[in-house]
This record gives sequence, C-alpha cells and structure tokens, in this order.
Amino acid sequence: MSETSKVSSQAAGQSHKRRFAMVVDIRRCIGCMACQVACKAEYDTPLGVNRTWVPYKVTGKYPTVSRKFLPRLCNHCEDPPCVRNCPVGATFVVEDGGFVLQRYERCIGCRSCMAACPYNARFMLPSHRTYTPITNVVDKCTFCFHRVTQNLVPACVQTCIGRSRVFGDINDPNSEVSYLIATNPTQVLRPEQGTKPHVFYIGADRNQTEFGRDGYKPVEVMEQERAAFKLHFKI
Repeated sequence: MSETSKVSSQAAGQSHKRRFAMVVDIRRCIGCMACQVACKAEYDTPLGVNRTWVPYKVTGKYPTVSRKFLPRLCNHCEDPPCVRNCPVGATFVVEDGGFVLQRYERCIGCRSCMAACPYNARFMLPSHRTYTPITNVVDKCTFCFHRVTQNLVPACVQTCIGRSRVFGDINDPNSEVSYLIATNPTQVLRPEQGTKPHVFYIGADRNQTEFGRDGYKPVEVMEQERAAFKLHFKI
C-alpha cells in the first residue's frame, strides 16, 4: 500500500459526528508482525512494551498444527473505564472521532488506568528515557491520532500486507469498516465489561488465540513477574 493511503474520503467531507473504529479480519492475518514493527517505528516505544502486539497460540496436534493470531491494541471504548478511574483527568475522550488519549503533562503515574483497563492495553514509559521528557507516565495506542487528523490511516493499518486491519468512520455508512461490520459476523473482546469497544474482529476465537489472563497464573509466577517489573521501573 502507498504512503498516501487515506481514511475514507466520504468521512473527510461530511459534517456528521465521526466515530472511528478498526476492523481486524483474523482470516487475513499471517502473523508477520509488520503492524507491531510499524508502531514501534512510529512512536519509538521502549523495548518490552507495545502499543499494539500480536499474541498467538499454537493449536492442533503434531503433525497438523497451526498458529492462531489475535492482534491487540487499545479498544478506544465508548465507555472507557480508564477515563473514569483517572484521578487527575489525564485520560480523556476526543468528542470528534472517539479517540481515547493521554495528557502526559497531567499523568502522575499512579497506574489506576492500567488497573482499570480490561484489555491490558496500557503501560508505563520507563524513567531511563534520556532523549525525551516523557517518562514515568502511562502510554497506549492512540489510533494514530496525529495521522488520522491529517487524513492518513494509522501506521499499523498502512503497513498490514494482508489488509487484515481496516480503519474508518463507523458512523459513515459508506466507509469500509461499516460495510465489513454490516456484512460479517464480528466480535469484540470482553463484551461482558460493558465498555463498548471499537475494535471489531472477524473470525476471532480467544480460546484459540491467546493464553489465559495474568490473573490465572500461579502465585509464584506472578510474584516473579511483579519483582521483575519493580526492578525494571525502579519502584
């Protein structure tokens, strides 16, 4: 795809209230990790954390085995618990588009939003970043707000060679995301949380694509990971 790939031209010219969403077609995902690399390049996120990532699980029995992928990112929820739980208003929703964004200058690094997010989509930027003043604050996917406002698609969508990721205005009936949602059975992650996420999956099955949540790990494993986390972030 060319660097001039655009958000739906119909959405750009209309005056209705926009609500951006992403459709991820699992049937087209080959696990190349190009989306993850593109996001790293776009934002220079530190090693060990990602704004988008692609967990996978090996299924089947030898010799008939396969990998099942489930690309992950912030779901830019309609009712985001991270916004409700931030004590200083550092996390907020952009009315035009529905982006859930961060005010880094307000963030106090309390991690309340991280605990509130049911999708594990948030992370701390470490203190050892010397080339930027943005340290010791929470970060996450922004749906590439800076690109979308210039009528460009997010970096992960731009680089997806299988066109597994599609982005656009869900309130525009002529957009590709609206067409895909209208013509395919879709799923969202953790619908029981009532967050109304705006990342829709076609052909997803979490039972076959990722391991259980951290809350189900043995206590000793969680303690080791917690100790490593505290050592890394010097807390």
